[in-house]
Amino acid sequence: MNQMKQQSKQNEPSMVLSDEERQPCEVWTRVMGYHRPVASFNIGKKGEHAERQFFQEACAHLNH
Repeated sequence: MNQMKQQSKQNEPSMVLSDEERQPCEVWTRVMGYHRPVASFNIGKKGEHAERQFFQEACAHLNH
C-alpha cells in the first residue's frame, strides 16, 4: 500500500504558485475557551503562542 502512495505521488505533476497567486493562511487557536485568529493577538500573546510546546499524552493504564 505504501508503494502505491509513493508511485501516485511520483506521477502527480508538481504545482508551483507565483507570489501573486498565493494568499495568506490564517491561523486560529483556542484561548480562554474560545477560538481567535493569532493575527489579532497583541505582541505578548504572540510570544506566548510561539513558545508553546506540543506533546503527546501517553495512554493511561488501569490497574485492577
